[in-house]
Amino acid sequence: MMGERPVRQEALFYGFSLEEHVPADHLLRSIDRFVELRSIRQHLEPFYSAIGRPSIDPELTIRMLLVGYCCGIRSERRLCEEVI
Repeated sequence: MMGERPVRQEALFYGFSLEEHVPADHLLRSIDRFVELRSIRQHLEPFYSAIGRPSIDPELTIRMLLVGYCCGIRSERRLCEEVI
């Protein structure tokens, strides 16, 4: 029989809500509430090259460093494991 075969995509995705996994009184929520880093991209834009591989987002980098400092994580490798 010719025709489209119905594909069930629900099995390919899973639901994840950050609100459900991070408690309301968690330290990271307090940091996010008080730290404004959206304008950092414009300030650092002249230092990034227009060619080559895209770099890590500077806002993400600063946030990761703050998490590492607040949680006492000294290793970059461990910090990446904790954040991801």
